[in-house]
Amino acid sequence: MPPSVFDILAEQRIAEAIRRGEFDNLPGAGRPLHLDDEPLVSPEQRMANRILKNAGFAPAEIMLRREIAALRGQLADSAGSERDDIKRRLAQLVAALGMMSRR
Repeated sequence: MPPSVFDILAEQRIAEAIRRGEFDNLPGAGRPLHLDDEPLVSPEQRMANRILKNAGFAPAEIMLRREIAALRGQLADSAGSERDDIKRRLAQLVAALGMMSRR
């Protein structure tokens, strides 16, 4: 879907503000963002999510994405039949991820 007029206008205004230096020296600049806060989730669900995250649990989609990324890294260092096996497994995982997205 092409960007709307409002998206284009917003991007232009942000670019102009960057050129003028309006985003320089903001509080917290250069420090990582803390994205653990989930304002649209109930406090109980947030706590459950935090416990699962700390225990190393991730949803199946995230696990698939991690495995796909690892296989793509291996693909660059592989050759011959090993490369073919990695490509085959990668295609299977990408297809599985596509099926998950359609649900």
